Amino acid sequence: MKNISIEIPSLTENIRIVESFIDNAKEKYELTDDLYGNIMIAVIESVNNAIIHGNQTDKQKNVRLTAQLLDGEIIFCVSDQGIGFDYKNLPDPTAPENVEKIGGRGIFLMRNLADEIQFKDDGRTVELTFYLD
Repeated sequence: MKNISIEIPSLTENIRIVESFIDNAKEKYELTDDLYGNIMIAVIESVNNAIIHGNQTDKQKNVRLTAQLLDGEIIFCVSDQGIGFDYKNLPDPTAPENVEKIGGRGIFLMRNLADEIQFKDDGRTVELTFYLD
């Protein structure tokens, strides 16, 4: 199956383009409503992280989003042009000292909504895998 992809400048208002991309993926790949909801939240969170943390909202830098349908799963890849981050040592947002903090829940959310999550290229790319059945 053919991949679909987009590239957007690092501006938070471009999230609506990502929402349309996910809507298109839902139709193209005939995703269930439950799966669509999980994908929407996890992918939006990932793109937001790429825009804000990865590319430091530098509109000269782009975020690339790809969707690929494989046997029994759909994989979304989000890549930024930032310096990467240490994804192996993230604070636990459920720890008592972090519960009151405003940020730090994005990756926790992604881990809980996607069936698999992988970071590549020093954290500049996140791969979110969702099982179709």
